[in-house]
Amino acid sequence: MLGFAVLATLLPLAALAVGRLLRPARPNPVKAEAYECGIPAASDARGRYSVRFYLVAMLFVIFDVETVLLFPWALRYKQLGWYGVGEAGLFLAFLVVGYIWIYRKGVLDWA
Repeated sequence: MLGFAVLATLLPLAALAVGRLLRPARPNPVKAEAYECGIPAASDARGRYSVRFYLVAMLFVIFDVETVLLFPWALRYKQLGWYGVGEAGLFLAFLVVGYIWIYRKGVLDWA
């Protein structure tokens, strides 16, 4: 087990060292510039984004993943019967409560 840990550490380090020795190194300020479609950059690429952008993105991922969990239920709908319908309804109720909560908090307001 210790041998695998050592090997897993040394192999990537060795690959990085060999790559550093073999690659050409000709630093140039022009090479460090941002490049997009042959047009010079109009501003710095490291612009600031609003926190709301990240909140909406996280909420999209969360709700998207949760709704994907409904697909296995839909495939086994006949086998689960009314118990499955109740469980899916409870799951959807939790989603609706979460959506109402984030709507009231104003997370979805883009102004």
